[in-house]
Amino acid sequence: MPLPSSHATPCPTERDRQALQGTWEQIALEDSGITNPPDEHSAPGALTTIEGDRFQVMTLDGKVLLEGCFTLDARTTPKSITWIDAIGADAGKCLPASYTLEDERFVFIAADEGMPRPTHFSTTPGQTMRTFVRRA
Repeated sequence: MPLPSSHATPCPTERDRQALQGTWEQIALEDSGITNPPDEHSAPGALTTIEGDRFQVMTLDGKVLLEGCFTLDARTTPKSITWIDAIGADAGKCLPASYTLEDERFVFIAADEGMPRPTHFSTTPGQTMRTFVRRA
């Protein structure tokens, strides 16, 4: 009788968590139906680094724009992520979001705290969608 493999395939959520690790550059922003509005949490060239369940957004000169943590659930449709900012106006709030993660592209759409989790990747008032590509 063969022994069970100690190298079990990770569950979808863990697979996505592993795939998110590293550095990402935001390439598009939509907020409340407006494409690429001014945004205090991003800047030209700013990079988002994900380590474990933590994220940090930093400008090229080292200024931290945003940081916090998240939880994933890849079993939902669409996949869900909840952001909890550690600094800024949304510090401590649970922001419900949905995401897609394909190869080197990561997109999420988040709602304000207390709103339903978005199910479509097009914003309405109180929602923000960010699109990222992986940086080397």
